Formats: sequence, structure tokens, C-alpha cells
Amino acid sequence: MPKSLTFRAVKAQQSKTHDVFAFAATAQQVFQIARIERAGRSETGDLFGFQRPQVAQHIHEIRDYLKKEDAVLPNSIVLAFVDGVKVKDLGKGVVEVKVSLNDVPPGLVVDGQQRLSALLPLNERDFQVFVSAIVCRDEEELRRQFILINNTRPLPKELIYELLPSVKGLPHRMSIRSFAAELTTRLNYTKGSSLEGRIKQHTNPRGIISSTAVQRVVMNSRSNGAIREVLNYEDGQDRALNLISDFFWAVRQAFPEAWEGMTPKASRLVHSAGIIALGYAMEIAYALHGARDRESFRRAIECLKGHTAWTSGTWQFSNELRPWNKIQNTPPDIRLLSDFLVRIVRDQSGRTADERLLPHGMHDEQRVLAVN
Repeated sequence: MPKSLTFRAVKAQQSKTHDVFAFAATAQQVFQIARIERAGRSETGDLFGFQRPQVAQHIHEIRDYLKKEDAVLPNSIVLAFVDGVKVKDLGKGVVEVKVSLNDVPPGLVVDGQQRLSALLPLNERDFQVFVSAIVCRDEEELRRQFILINNTRPLPKELIYELLPSVKGLPHRMSIRSFAAELTTRLNYTKGSSLEGRIKQHTNPRGIISSTAVQRVVMNSRSNGAIREVLNYEDGQDRALNLISDFFWAVRQAFPEAWEGMTPKASRLVHSAGIIALGYAMEIAYALHGARDRESFRRAIECLKGHTAWTSGTWQFSNELRPWNKIQNTPPDIRLLSDFLVRIVRDQSGRTADERLLPHGMHDEQRVLAVN
């Protein structure tokens, strides 16, 4: 077996710090030089890989088409390399690309895994595809390219969000979620966390609480709440983790029948609307009642008992009655539930609304409106 495969490729004049080129190859050749690495987590919670699972139906549809004699596939497979590849300039935009053949292929498939998987069994045809490739500086650069290339395509947002904390230098709209995504993952994989193993992520499909709902809680709090305050400390990220974990421990203790073993369909407590709305209640408990740990949070939200309809009954809002399961994950419903919970937690203090100024000069209702 040869120790390398050599291709003649066309090099594109793009970044001065990257080699970007394209060539034609069979699916068998591509799998000799690159691999599809599924996203997952190790026993210690470390993220590895970044590709979504295969979609069997999509692969079969592509394969059925490619079996036709007149089939064409102009879309390129995109590969990325960190090492194991040498590029020799032959002049006039043509390069020789030599890729080492090792037990583990050096390249990674960044885009086109379904098309590539569909092609592999068609051994009877010497069908070539176009391959676009980039040589990256390191693993982080490789992940960055994967995110940027796939962000406009219908990839699971959960996967994109899990990858964000491992990459720097992303566009602002992605980086602002990076902190929330990282804290959400830590809450899901930190032993002893109230949300350990309960958050549904790409690498934890058995979770039942929406990762994006937990991220909303974190982002709202960082924007103008408790997390914004604790991040001023040197160990601010750990304090933020403990704060969220302690609050949801308090929620679990206050409403065990609506939490333990429940799904979002059976309980609005673990539904996205409930999780996000409770995040605002956490802010009021922190700002008005000085809640900082599990026990003080539990005391602060004890007043919610008897007023909620997490699994049955009716929500008695000020301007309407709503069956328990008619609260949906929509902005109006989240606002309605948030305001309801905030008022109950706030009013137990016995002070007037004008006296209840939150940090940064905002009343509690104003904060709910501002971050929603």
C-alpha cells in the first residue's frame, strides 16, 4: 500500500496564511486521506469531534440518484488538514498535494459528509467528486472553519453552540453566546450540579431541558443581572456556575413533583418557558432578597408554592386564566409567565414598587422587559 496519495490541484489566491486548493478524487481516496469525526464527549466531559450524526434517509436518496449513469455531483466535499499534507507549487496556480496515509487519516471532513457516505458503497463506478481543502494552523482554526462554513446551512444549533466555547475570533453575534454555551455545558457535565446530565445537547441527546433555554437564563443574567455582578470577581465563572446550580437545586427542592422524572410535555417547570421565566425569578431573589446559595434561594422562592400550575390546574394571571399546559415557548407567553413569577417573589418583601430598585437603576418589571 502506498504511504501517500498525490493529487494535482488548483490553488486559490486567498489568505496568505492558509493553503486553499481543489482537486478531483473518488470517495475511496477521500476516505483514505480524511475521516468523519462525530461530535461527542469523553467520560470527563471533554468535547471531541464536531460532525452531526448521519441522516440515513438523506444518504439513501443521494445514493439512489448516484446509481444513475448520467448522475452528476458538482458540489464539493470540503476537507481540512492540520498536518500530514505537503503542498508543492508547480506554477501558474497549479500545485502538487501529497497526503500521508496513516492508520488515522490526517484530514477531517468539514462539509459534505452525507454525499461522501452515499458515494462510498458505489465501488463499481470510478465516480470522482470535487474536493476543496484548506490547511489550518491548529485544531482551533479547524473548528472555526467548520463553524463558519456550516453556519448558513441547516446544522443543529445545539451542535454549533457546543462548539463555540472552543473557538476564538468568531463574529460578534456568535461570540456573545459563547460564554452562555460554555456555562451551560459545565452545568450539564459538572458532578454535583443541579442540572448534571439533564440538559439536552448534541452530545447529550437524552437530556430533557433545552440547552437554549438555559443559555437564555445565563445571557439574561450576564446582560443585567447576578452573573454580571459575580463576573467582577477573579473566580467569577465558577461563582456563576454555582449560582445557577444552587438556584435550580432550590427549584428542585421546592417543586420535586414537577421536576423529578418529568419532561417538558408533562411539566411546565422543565419546559423552556418555565426555565427562562424562573431565571427572572432568580434575579429578583438575588437582587431583592440577597439570595446567594441554595438555602437562601429556596427561602426566596418558597412563596411561589400554591400559585403555580406546573403539571395541572390553571394559571391565574392578572388578566386571564390559562390551562397549565397552554403556556408555550413563545415571547408573549414567556413574558406573561416571567412577570407573574417575578411579582410573587418581589411582593413577599412588603415594600412598594417604587422602593424596589434593582442594581444598575432598574425596577424589576423594567428588567424583565429589557432582557426579553
